[in-house]
Amino acid sequence: MTATRHPYIRPGFFMTYVANPIMKRLGIVPTLTVRGRRSGKLLTVPLGEPLDLDGTRYLVSGRGNTHWVRNLRAAGRGEFRFHGLTQPFRAVEVEGAERERIVAAYRARLGRSVNSYFARIPDPAEHPVFRMEPIEGATTSG
Repeated sequence: MTATRHPYIRPGFFMTYVANPIMKRLGIVPTLTVRGRRSGKLLTVPLGEPLDLDGTRYLVSGRGNTHWVRNLRAAGRGEFRFHGLTQPFRAVEVEGAERERIVAAYRARLGRSVNSYFARIPDPAEHPVFRMEPIEGATTSG
């Protein structure tokens, strides 16, 4: 039996090996830190800001079933860092109609900057969404 492959849009060479490392080092983009599902190492990935909707924060993967998605799914938790604050959170994957509502809000908010992802992966079900449930008392600066 073969595993089902979910669509994934790989970032290009420039983003992976030039832009992302520079942006991470300078701290100018939000980052997700999550434990690797295979290596067990803490991995840090630049992401856009979470989607705030009705008082809840969500991470939406415009690029589909990326490595950070698979790692977060396996770990069940991560840390989001932006503006010098680190927020540990529990990651709860959102499914069905709730995911479709969140993906629609994500697309409305980001517009043209994500349209190419949705042209290549048009099914909202192929864009994982995680609700970020804060771990109380665990926000740190640094």
